[in-house]
Parts: sequence; structure tokens; C-alpha cells
Amino acid sequence: MTQDDLLPEGLSDRLPEEARILTLAMREALHVMDMHGYDRVRPPLVEFERSMTERMEGVSAQDLFRFTDPASLRTLALRGDMTVQVGRIAATSLRDAPRPLRLCYAGEVMRIAGDQLDPVRQRLQIGAELIGSDSVDAACEIALVAIEALERAGASDISIDLTLPDLVDVLSENVFPLADDQRAAVRRELDTKDAGGLRDAGGEAYLPLLYAAGPFDEAIEQLAAIDAGGALSSRIAGLRTVASRIGNRARITLDPSERHGFEYQSWFGFTLYAKGAREALGRGGTYRIRGSFELATGFSLYANRLLPVLPEAETRKLVFCPPGHDTKAAARLRSEGWRTVGATSDRDDAATLGCSYRLDGEAAVLI
Repeated sequence: MTQDDLLPEGLSDRLPEEARILTLAMREALHVMDMHGYDRVRPPLVEFERSMTERMEGVSAQDLFRFTDPASLRTLALRGDMTVQVGRIAATSLRDAPRPLRLCYAGEVMRIAGDQLDPVRQRLQIGAELIGSDSVDAACEIALVAIEALERAGASDISIDLTLPDLVDVLSENVFPLADDQRAAVRRELDTKDAGGLRDAGGEAYLPLLYAAGPFDEAIEQLAAIDAGGALSSRIAGLRTVASRIGNRARITLDPSERHGFEYQSWFGFTLYAKGAREALGRGGTYRIRGSFELATGFSLYANRLLPVLPEAETRKLVFCPPGHDTKAAARLRSEGWRTVGATSDRDDAATLGCSYRLDGEAAVLI
């Protein structure tokens, strides 16, 4: 191996076993979405930078790999989030399609830099978007489809953490007023759960939010007690409905002030975890598409993070087909679910190639 063979930081190869597990997980997750009426789209890997950055709040050009298109001389960007592309498709090519519009996707995304918790820069993103609604029913549907997709992919003991991404905006309007320059500081201190920093930022009234977090039933009561003047009554009712619909499908927690990873979500958001996973496996929530101003609800799963929690792929029978073998017999075996490895010379050895069976006439014989 030479220096030129090394991969850049945050990038890695997926060798056969991992690639097979990820492919099966992706296939199962997409199958769930298809069964719920979500049609798959396949947007391009590269788009104009302006299109990438103007469809959603919180998407910055600084986070994207950018370069100049020799054909148009305009700036292009590698996609960092497929949700943005689905928003463009809904607002342009499918603008006349009936609403709500259900779309799903799977593909690689790329970001310029990782972070300390997650140094990976290339991800396999799988997700679904319900375009045209951010209602409580839409939130329930998306949360349940996301949980089912994780289950079918192979994750177990799933938990879902609910949040209200626009909580500070709502409360700072009238109930707990903040100057414009204070809002960002209050959000930051709530994210870090720093009570002292929250006071210093002028957000002492927001301190009770730090304690309205934990198991859903207890946390929602704490949040309801903070709801001075009924400013959050509709959101609290929505959270109760979502939790009721999820029921015992997943462990439910609430952290109403959580903002990490919710750059463009509006009234509702959620984060998904599973047994054995050190990081979040996915996020979702409600949002608005810029340009068309359509409301939408969706989720994304980070398939690479699924690897530690997924079971090993089932080993399929591998049959060695010697030179001059019966091709019709080999085709029949493949149609029955066997894998075949054809000899390319008389020197090929079945055991060396990992085969447990050998095609003898029309039958697969255990070696």
C-alpha cells in the first residue's frame, strides 16, 4: 500500500460482509416505505449550489463540497442531505401531483467535515417525506413508518425522543420575551443543558425546560406546567397524540428544547435510537420547503450507524460450478436462492473460493 492508496479522513470502504448487511437493511427499509405508499425518487449526486442551499433553513454552502461546472460555469455542490433534493422535486417536477405527496429515497450524501462524535463524512441516507402536510396525523404516520423501517432493517429495542424545535421562538414571542440577539444564546444553552449559562444569557424563565425532559409521561406533565397562557397547548396535545399512537412500539422520551440536528424542522421533531447503537440512528420532523412554502413531514435514517446493531446477514449456500457444467441446472439453483460460482479454469478450487457445494450433473452435492 502506498500513500496514494489511503482514503481521506472520514471515508472508508465497505467490504463484502458490511456491504451485504447494509444493502439488505436498505432494501427492507425501502420496502416498508413502499408498502405505506411512498414512491421512490433518485435525485442526482450533484446539483447547482444555489438550489441545494435555498430550499431549507439551516443548509449552508460552507458545509458542501463545491466546484465549478465546466458546461454552465456555475457553482455545483455534492449533496449533503437528500431531503433538500426531494423538496426541489416536489416543488418543480411534481408540483402538480396530488397532495399529500409521499416520496422516499436512498443514496450517498457527503459533507466537508465530520465532528468529534461522528467523524464519518460520507453516509448512506434512507428516508421518506410526506409533502403537503405537517399535521399531527402526518407526524404520527412518519414516526411510525420510521420505527417500522428500523425494525425491518434489523434494529431492536427502539426508542424515540420527541422534541419541539421551534419552542424558543414560540415562547419568546410573548410568554418569555427575548431580544433577537438573545434567542440564539438561549437555544445554545438549552442544548448544552447549562443552567448557569442560561441565566447569563437572559433566559432564566426558560430554566424549567431543563427539567421537562425524560420518560414521556413525566416530562409532558412538566412541560404542560410551564405552558403559561396556553402558548404550547396545541403542541403539547400533538405530542400526546403522537406518543399515544406509538404506544409500546418504542420507548418514548421527551426533550422539548433539543435542537441538535434540527436545523430546519418546525413544531415537531424526533430522534431514533436502538439497542447497541452509540449514536442516533435517524431524525425526523415537520418543516417548510422554501420557494414553494409547502408544509412537509419526513425522516432520515443514517444507515452506516446501523451496522453495529444489525444481525449478520444469513449465509446463503454457495455452489461451485466446474468447467463444462450444466448451465440450466445452475440457473435452476439460482432461481431457488442458491449462489453459484463458475470456474474460469481447471485450476479453480471450490474450497478456496468458499464453496460448500459442488454442482454434479443437475444436483448440488455437499463437498
